[in-house]
Amino acid sequence: MKINVAAILLFSMNASVSIAQKADKKLTPRRPADLPGIYNGGKKAKVILALSTDYPPYATLDDRLRLSGFGPDFARNLKTVCKISVVLMQTDWSNCWGSDKIGPGLSNAEFHGCATYTNTKGVRNRYLEFTKPILDMNKAAGILTRLENGVPVVNGLSSLDGVSVGDVNGWAPTSDVLATSKNLCTGKVFEGFNLVPNTPKAGRENDAALQQLLNKEVDALWIYADQAETYKSACNEDSNQDDWDCEMWSRFGTDFAYIQTGIYDYMNSGTTLAISKKGSGLAETLDPCIDAYTGTKSYYNLCKTYNLEDDCIRNEFFPPINEEKVKDYSKPTNELSGNCDGGYCPCPEA
Repeated sequence: MKINVAAILLFSMNASVSIAQKADKKLTPRRPADLPGIYNGGKKAKVILALSTDYPPYATLDDRLRLSGFGPDFARNLKTVCKISVVLMQTDWSNCWGSDKIGPGLSNAEFHGCATYTNTKGVRNRYLEFTKPILDMNKAAGILTRLENGVPVVNGLSSLDGVSVGDVNGWAPTSDVLATSKNLCTGKVFEGFNLVPNTPKAGRENDAALQQLLNKEVDALWIYADQAETYKSACNEDSNQDDWDCEMWSRFGTDFAYIQTGIYDYMNSGTTLAISKKGSGLAETLDPCIDAYTGTKSYYNLCKTYNLEDDCIRNEFFPPINEEKVKDYSKPTNELSGNCDGGYCPCPEA
Protein backbone atom coordinates (compact mmCIF):
# COMPACT_ATOMS: atom_id res chain seq x y z
CA MET A 1 0.00 0.00 0.00
CA LYS A 2 1.33 3.41 -1.00
CA ILE A 3 1.53 6.10 1.69
CA ASN A 4 0.81 9.65 0.55
CA VAL A 5 3.42 11.51 2.59
CA ALA A 6 2.41 14.90 1.18
CA ALA A 7 -1.21 14.37 2.25
CA ILE A 8 -0.13 13.36 5.75
CA LEU A 9 2.10 16.42 6.05
CA LEU A 10 -0.70 18.70 4.83
CA PHE A 11 -3.17 17.14 7.29
CA SER A 12 -0.63 17.54 10.10
CA MET A 13 -0.03 21.20 9.25
CA ASN A 14 -3.77 21.96 9.10
CA ALA A 15 -4.33 20.18 12.40
CA SER A 16 -1.55 22.24 14.00
CA VAL A 17 -3.07 25.47 12.74
CA SER A 18 -6.51 24.39 14.00
CA ILE A 19 -5.11 23.56 17.46
CA ALA A 20 -3.26 26.89 17.60
CA GLN A 21 -6.41 28.78 16.66
CA LYS A 22 -8.41 27.01 19.35
CA ALA A 23 -5.71 27.70 21.94
CA ASP A 24 -5.78 31.42 21.24
CA LYS A 25 -9.38 32.58 21.44
CA LYS A 26 -8.55 36.25 21.96
CA LEU A 27 -10.13 38.71 19.57
CA THR A 28 -7.92 40.78 17.30
CA PRO A 29 -9.43 44.29 17.24
CA ARG A 30 -8.71 46.79 14.52
CA ARG A 31 -5.93 49.26 15.22
CA PRO A 32 -7.00 52.73 16.33
CA ALA A 33 -5.75 55.83 14.56
CA ASP A 34 -2.12 56.86 15.08
CA LEU A 35 -1.44 59.67 17.53
CA PRO A 36 1.33 62.27 17.11
CA GLY A 37 4.56 61.00 18.69
CA ILE A 38 3.06 57.63 19.67
CA TYR A 39 4.44 54.39 18.24
CA ASN A 40 1.67 51.90 17.48
CA GLY A 41 3.47 49.37 15.30
CA GLY A 42 3.63 46.38 17.63
CA LYS A 43 1.68 43.14 17.34
CA LYS A 44 -1.18 44.44 19.49
CA ALA A 45 -3.46 47.40 18.97
CA LYS A 46 -2.49 50.12 21.44
CA VAL A 47 -5.22 52.36 22.87
CA ILE A 48 -4.40 55.32 25.14
CA LEU A 49 -7.18 56.35 27.52
CA ALA A 50 -7.05 59.36 29.82
CA LEU A 51 -8.94 60.10 33.02
CA SER A 52 -8.80 62.14 36.18
CA THR A 53 -8.83 60.76 39.73
CA ASP A 54 -11.74 62.34 41.65
CA TYR A 55 -14.59 60.04 40.64
CA PRO A 56 -14.69 57.08 43.04
CA PRO A 57 -15.27 54.21 42.62
CA TYR A 58 -15.00 54.65 38.85
CA ALA A 59 -11.72 56.59 38.58
CA THR A 60 -9.36 57.26 41.47
CA LEU A 61 -5.90 56.41 42.87
CA ASP A 62 -5.05 53.26 44.81
CA ASP A 63 -2.83 53.02 47.89
CA ARG A 64 0.22 52.83 45.62
CA LEU A 65 -0.83 56.04 43.86
CA ARG A 66 -1.65 54.27 40.60
CA LEU A 67 -4.63 55.09 38.42
CA SER A 68 -7.34 52.79 39.72
CA GLY A 69 -11.07 52.27 40.05
CA PHE A 70 -13.65 50.26 38.15
CA GLY A 71 -12.93 51.97 34.81
CA PRO A 72 -9.12 51.54 34.77
CA ASP A 73 -9.35 47.95 36.04
CA PHE A 74 -11.95 47.11 33.39
CA ALA A 75 -9.65 48.59 30.72
CA ARG A 76 -6.63 46.63 31.93
CA ASN A 77 -8.60 43.37 31.89
CA LEU A 78 -9.47 43.68 28.20
CA LYS A 79 -6.15 41.99 27.43
CA THR A 80 -7.65 38.74 28.76
CA VAL A 81 -10.13 38.60 25.88
CA CYS A 82 -8.48 40.74 23.19
CA LYS A 83 -5.08 41.21 21.62
CA ILE A 84 -4.91 44.77 22.85
CA SER A 85 -2.74 47.00 24.99
CA VAL A 86 -4.59 49.73 26.91
CA VAL A 87 -2.38 52.51 28.26
CA LEU A 88 -3.87 54.70 30.98
CA MET A 89 -2.77 58.27 31.61
CA GLN A 90 -3.92 61.02 33.94
CA THR A 91 -5.39 64.28 32.74
CA ASP A 92 -7.91 66.88 33.90
CA TRP A 93 -11.52 66.08 33.04
CA SER A 94 -11.65 69.45 31.26
CA ASN A 95 -9.15 68.11 28.69
CA CYS A 96 -11.79 65.55 27.75
CA TRP A 97 -15.03 67.48 28.03
CA GLY A 98 -16.02 70.85 29.51
CA SER A 99 -18.36 73.81 29.07
CA ASP A 100 -20.59 71.75 26.77
CA LYS A 101 -17.89 71.07 24.20
CA ILE A 102 -15.06 68.61 23.55
CA GLY A 103 -11.92 69.26 25.60
CA PRO A 104 -8.62 70.33 23.98
CA GLY A 105 -6.73 67.15 24.87
CA LEU A 106 -9.28 64.93 23.16
CA SER A 107 -9.83 67.32 20.27
CA ASN A 108 -6.09 67.62 19.61
CA ALA A 109 -5.51 63.84 19.82
CA GLU A 110 -3.25 63.77 22.87
CA PHE A 111 -4.93 60.41 23.60
CA HIS A 112 -7.44 58.18 21.83
CA GLY A 113 -10.23 58.58 24.36
CA CYS A 114 -11.27 59.38 27.91
CA ALA A 115 -12.61 56.79 30.33
CA THR A 116 -15.82 56.45 32.40
CA TYR A 117 -18.25 58.89 30.78
CA THR A 118 -22.03 58.54 30.82
CA ASN A 119 -23.65 58.46 27.39
CA THR A 120 -26.06 61.36 27.80
CA LYS A 121 -28.59 62.66 25.34
CA GLY A 122 -28.03 66.11 23.90
CA VAL A 123 -24.87 68.07 23.28
CA ARG A 124 -22.28 65.34 23.94
CA ASN A 125 -23.52 63.34 20.98
CA ARG A 126 -22.82 66.25 18.65
CA TYR A 127 -19.11 66.16 19.53
CA LEU A 128 -18.36 62.64 20.71
CA GLU A 129 -18.75 58.98 19.98
CA PHE A 130 -19.21 56.53 22.85
CA THR A 131 -18.18 52.94 23.28
CA LYS A 132 -20.66 50.41 24.56
CA PRO A 133 -21.42 50.70 28.28
CA ILE A 134 -19.48 48.84 30.96
CA LEU A 135 -22.24 49.45 33.51
CA ASP A 136 -26.00 49.44 33.23
CA MET A 137 -28.21 52.55 33.48
CA ASN A 138 -26.72 53.23 36.91
CA LYS A 139 -26.17 56.98 37.22
CA ALA A 140 -29.40 58.73 38.13
CA ALA A 141 -29.55 62.51 38.03
CA GLY A 142 -31.01 64.65 40.78
CA ILE A 143 -31.55 68.21 41.98
CA LEU A 144 -30.02 69.61 45.16
CA THR A 145 -31.28 72.63 47.06
CA ARG A 146 -30.46 74.35 50.35
CA LEU A 147 -32.27 73.52 53.56
CA GLU A 148 -33.44 76.30 55.86
CA ASN A 149 -34.65 74.99 59.23
CA GLY A 150 -34.91 71.59 57.56
CA VAL A 151 -37.16 72.91 54.77
CA PRO A 152 -36.01 72.96 51.10
CA VAL A 153 -35.85 76.46 49.61
CA VAL A 154 -37.15 74.98 46.33
CA ASN A 155 -40.25 72.83 46.63
CA GLY A 156 -40.09 69.32 45.19
CA LEU A 157 -43.21 70.04 43.13
CA SER A 158 -41.53 72.99 41.40
CA SER A 159 -41.17 73.09 37.62
CA LEU A 160 -38.14 75.33 38.34
CA ASP A 161 -39.89 78.21 36.58
CA GLY A 162 -38.00 81.37 37.59
CA VAL A 163 -35.45 79.41 39.66
CA SER A 164 -31.69 80.02 39.28
CA VAL A 165 -30.06 76.64 38.63
CA GLY A 166 -26.40 75.60 38.75
CA ASP A 167 -24.66 72.81 36.86
CA VAL A 168 -21.42 70.88 37.36
CA ASN A 169 -19.20 72.11 34.55
CA GLY A 170 -18.00 69.26 32.30
CA TRP A 171 -19.91 66.53 34.15
CA ALA A 172 -23.08 64.64 33.38
CA PRO A 173 -25.94 65.30 33.56
CA THR A 174 -25.25 68.11 31.09
CA SER A 175 -27.18 71.35 31.45
CA ASP A 176 -29.06 71.00 28.14
CA VAL A 177 -30.91 67.81 29.15
CA LEU A 178 -32.52 69.42 32.22
CA ALA A 179 -35.16 70.92 29.91
CA THR A 180 -36.08 67.46 28.60
CA SER A 181 -36.20 65.76 32.01
CA LYS A 182 -39.30 65.33 34.15
CA ASN A 183 -40.09 66.26 37.72
CA LEU A 184 -40.88 62.84 39.19
CA CYS A 185 -43.35 64.31 41.67
CA THR A 186 -45.52 65.93 39.00
CA GLY A 187 -44.62 64.06 35.80
CA LYS A 188 -44.05 67.38 34.00
CA VAL A 189 -40.84 68.60 32.35
CA PHE A 190 -38.73 71.29 33.98
CA GLU A 191 -39.03 74.68 32.29
CA GLY A 192 -38.52 78.40 32.71
CA PHE A 193 -35.37 78.10 34.82
CA ASN A 194 -32.28 80.31 34.61
CA LEU A 195 -28.97 78.46 34.27
CA VAL A 196 -26.14 80.27 36.06
CA PRO A 197 -22.61 79.29 34.95
CA ASN A 198 -19.56 78.99 37.18
CA THR A 199 -15.82 78.89 36.47
CA PRO A 200 -14.24 76.11 38.55
CA LYS A 201 -10.60 75.14 38.90
CA ALA A 202 -9.72 71.92 37.09
CA GLY A 203 -10.66 68.95 39.24
CA ARG A 204 -12.91 71.05 41.50
CA GLU A 205 -16.01 71.21 39.32
CA ASN A 206 -18.34 69.64 41.89
CA ASP A 207 -16.97 71.83 44.70
CA ALA A 208 -17.54 74.97 42.63
CA ALA A 209 -21.13 74.01 41.86
CA LEU A 210 -21.98 73.19 45.49
CA GLN A 211 -20.31 76.39 46.69
CA GLN A 212 -22.50 78.30 44.26
CA LEU A 213 -25.57 76.72 45.86
CA LEU A 214 -24.47 77.29 49.46
CA ASN A 215 -23.50 80.90 48.67
CA LYS A 216 -27.08 81.49 47.43
CA GLU A 217 -25.92 82.33 43.92
CA VAL A 218 -28.34 79.61 42.77
CA ASP A 219 -31.22 77.88 44.53
CA ALA A 220 -31.01 74.50 42.79
CA LEU A 221 -28.19 72.34 41.45
CA TRP A 222 -28.51 69.80 38.58
CA ILE A 223 -26.10 67.00 39.53
CA TYR A 224 -25.67 63.24 39.82
CA ALA A 225 -28.09 61.91 42.43
CA ASP A 226 -25.33 59.93 44.18
CA GLN A 227 -22.66 62.66 44.13
CA ALA A 228 -23.26 64.09 47.61
CA GLU A 229 -23.37 60.67 49.28
CA THR A 230 -20.31 59.45 47.36
CA TYR A 231 -18.19 62.42 48.43
CA LYS A 232 -19.48 62.48 52.02
CA SER A 233 -18.87 58.73 52.44
CA ALA A 234 -15.37 58.97 50.96
CA CYS A 235 -14.58 61.80 53.38
CA ASN A 236 -15.79 59.68 56.29
CA GLU A 237 -13.31 56.99 55.24
CA ASP A 238 -10.43 59.44 54.69
CA SER A 239 -10.94 62.94 56.05
CA ASN A 240 -7.43 63.93 54.86
CA GLN A 241 -8.13 63.43 51.16
CA ASP A 242 -7.93 66.66 49.19
CA ASP A 243 -9.72 65.88 45.91
CA TRP A 244 -12.81 67.73 47.15
CA ASP A 245 -13.88 69.87 50.12
CA CYS A 246 -14.86 67.43 52.88
CA GLU A 247 -16.07 70.14 55.23
CA MET A 248 -18.54 71.35 52.64
CA TRP A 249 -19.82 67.92 51.51
CA SER A 250 -20.22 66.80 55.14
CA ARG A 251 -23.11 69.26 55.40
CA PHE A 252 -25.20 67.00 53.16
CA GLY A 253 -28.50 66.25 54.86
CA THR A 254 -28.12 69.26 57.16
CA ASP A 255 -27.65 72.33 54.96
CA PHE A 256 -28.59 70.86 51.58
CA ALA A 257 -30.55 67.90 50.25
CA TYR A 258 -32.02 66.41 47.09
CA ILE A 259 -35.56 67.36 46.08
CA GLN A 260 -35.37 65.15 42.96
CA THR A 261 -33.67 61.74 42.61
CA GLY A 262 -33.80 58.73 40.31
CA ILE A 263 -33.94 60.71 37.05
CA TYR A 264 -32.75 58.50 34.18
CA ASP A 265 -34.38 60.07 31.14
CA TYR A 266 -31.28 62.15 30.38
CA MET A 267 -29.27 59.04 29.39
CA ASN A 268 -28.80 56.95 26.25
CA SER A 269 -26.85 54.29 28.16
CA GLY A 270 -24.91 53.79 31.36
CA THR A 271 -21.25 54.48 32.11
CA THR A 272 -19.14 53.77 29.03
CA LEU A 273 -15.51 52.71 28.83
CA ALA A 274 -14.54 55.62 26.60
CA ILE A 275 -15.53 58.74 24.73
CA SER A 276 -13.61 59.86 21.66
CA LYS A 277 -13.75 62.51 18.97
CA LYS A 278 -16.77 62.00 16.72
CA GLY A 279 -15.80 59.92 13.70
CA SER A 280 -12.63 58.55 15.33
CA GLY A 281 -13.79 54.93 15.09
CA LEU A 282 -12.45 54.11 18.57
CA ALA A 283 -15.72 52.40 19.46
CA GLU A 284 -15.16 49.96 16.57
CA THR A 285 -11.87 48.98 18.20
CA LEU A 286 -13.11 48.65 21.78
CA ASP A 287 -16.71 47.44 21.46
CA PRO A 288 -15.94 43.79 20.52
CA CYS A 289 -13.55 43.61 23.49
CA ILE A 290 -16.13 45.16 25.82
CA ASP A 291 -18.76 42.65 24.68
CA ALA A 292 -16.36 39.76 25.23
CA TYR A 293 -15.22 40.88 28.68
CA THR A 294 -18.66 41.69 30.11
CA GLY A 295 -19.59 38.04 29.54
CA THR A 296 -16.81 36.66 31.74
CA LYS A 297 -16.53 35.60 35.38
CA SER A 298 -13.66 38.09 35.71
CA TYR A 299 -16.15 40.88 34.98
CA TYR A 300 -18.47 39.62 37.70
CA ASN A 301 -15.54 39.50 40.16
CA LEU A 302 -14.56 43.06 39.22
CA CYS A 303 -18.11 44.25 39.86
CA LYS A 304 -18.05 42.48 43.22
CA THR A 305 -14.71 44.04 44.14
CA TYR A 306 -16.16 47.53 43.71
CA ASN A 307 -19.60 46.69 45.20
CA LEU A 308 -21.19 47.47 41.85
CA GLU A 309 -23.00 44.17 41.28
CA ASP A 310 -26.37 45.99 41.17
CA ASP A 311 -25.03 48.41 38.54
CA CYS A 312 -23.26 45.94 36.28
CA ILE A 313 -24.43 44.29 33.07
CA ARG A 314 -25.55 40.89 34.30
CA ASN A 315 -24.15 37.67 32.83
CA GLU A 316 -24.40 33.96 33.69
CA PHE A 317 -21.97 34.30 36.61
CA PHE A 318 -24.14 36.73 38.57
CA PRO A 319 -26.29 35.14 41.29
CA PRO A 320 -30.08 35.22 40.91
CA ILE A 321 -31.67 38.60 41.60
CA ASN A 322 -33.15 38.91 45.06
CA GLU A 323 -35.28 41.74 46.40
CA GLU A 324 -32.29 44.00 46.85
CA LYS A 325 -32.54 47.30 48.67
CA VAL A 326 -32.38 50.11 46.15
CA LYS A 327 -30.38 53.14 47.31
CA ASP A 328 -32.43 56.31 47.85
CA TYR A 329 -30.51 58.21 45.16
CA SER A 330 -31.59 55.62 42.59
CA LYS A 331 -35.26 55.69 43.56
CA PRO A 332 -37.70 58.04 41.82
CA THR A 333 -38.57 60.84 44.22
CA ASN A 334 -42.20 59.73 44.36
CA GLU A 335 -41.06 56.44 45.95
CA LEU A 336 -39.21 58.12 48.84
CA SER A 337 -40.67 58.51 52.30
CA GLY A 338 -39.82 60.24 55.58
CA ASN A 339 -38.26 63.71 55.53
CA CYS A 340 -35.09 65.43 54.34
CA ASP A 341 -32.92 64.37 57.29
CA GLY A 342 -31.05 61.74 55.29
CA GLY A 343 -30.45 64.13 52.41
CA TYR A 344 -33.28 62.82 50.19
CA CYS A 345 -36.59 64.65 50.39
CA PRO A 346 -39.79 62.82 49.39
CA CYS A 347 -42.41 64.51 47.22
CA PRO A 348 -44.30 67.10 49.28
CA GLU A 349 -48.07 67.06 49.45
CA ALA A 350 -49.67 69.07 46.70
